[in-house]
Amino acid sequence: MIKVKVVGCGGYGGVGIVELLLRHPHAKIQTLVAATETGMPMSDLYPHLKGFCDLPILKPDDPAAQEPADVVFFSTPDGVGMVQAPAELAKGARVIDYSGDFRFNNADDYAEYARRIGRDPVHKAPELLPKTVYGLPELNRKAYGPDQRLVGNPGCFAVSCLVGLAPAVAAKLVDFKSLICDCKTGVSGAGKKATPIHHYPARYDNMQAYRLSGHQHVMEVERMLGGLAGEPVPVTFTAQVVPVCRGILSCLYGTLRDGIGLAQVREAYAEFHKGNPFVRIYDSKAAIGTAHVRGSNFCNLIVDVDERTRRLRVVSHIDNLMKGQAGSALQNMNLICGLPENVGLDHPGSYP
Repeated sequence: MIKVKVVGCGGYGGVGIVELLLRHPHAKIQTLVAATETGMPMSDLYPHLKGFCDLPILKPDDPAAQEPADVVFFSTPDGVGMVQAPAELAKGARVIDYSGDFRFNNADDYAEYARRIGRDPVHKAPELLPKTVYGLPELNRKAYGPDQRLVGNPGCFAVSCLVGLAPAVAAKLVDFKSLICDCKTGVSGAGKKATPIHHYPARYDNMQAYRLSGHQHVMEVERMLGGLAGEPVPVTFTAQVVPVCRGILSCLYGTLRDGIGLAQVREAYAEFHKGNPFVRIYDSKAAIGTAHVRGSNFCNLIVDVDERTRRLRVVSHIDNLMKGQAGSALQNMNLICGLPENVGLDHPGSYP
């Protein structure tokens, strides 16, 4: 059994990975750690786990929290993983970090990311950056070496956009300067900590765009698409929050190159994603929405062409707390532990 430690277990990403690990046939939760709400059983904080996960939540400085584990998930805000991951790696653990601390392979890229979210641009463990892998298997599976021990989980918006646009960019179906990502997320994407703009009165019956000056996930999207294209790929990205609990719907657009039609588009998408077990492709007649991926690690794509305007139109659906967070994290654990990547994840979610 793979012994697992979850740091930051009290947040939405933490409870999400706990729920998944409880169903994993080859993993056992050994330790739960958090900075707040400590000293209580996990099932007191999240009563739906009563009888399933009654482990105590430990403070980070508790000696029991320092016990070595095979895999450590950091479901923590930016800045935590880069400080604590070196010690876990030194004890022999494999580390999967939810934040942006290890999504980039060099200090300059990290610094630009940090500036966009108002953080110190100096990384606290720059020696680890060349050793990390960007944790989106659908695009980056070949980067996982046999001895990979550090993974930076992707941002939720980045997952929805990259899975949806990568086939078009890789096959050069679109003008790279024409890409638009129009993305809507549920309120849970802001995390568990309450803020005035995320209280119920501020969110009910209200939709708004935010971070128009530059969302941090755009860096991931442009970097990965640029790698596929072999040249810079600029993206116009608009993030919006809508009054639902969970889910991301991204409407993705690009102007088709001359001679490209719907049949070629569908062939390119089927070929690109044929080895990706969590990507499902539909045509424009599919009556699907975010409810059809809720609680699952799937990304559902509607792939279509607007013949009148000569535009590719892809509608990408994910659960932001699953494929956008905990589900991708478990998929990454499977890969770096030598397991089939769908172990513990091959279920349809819940509806309605």
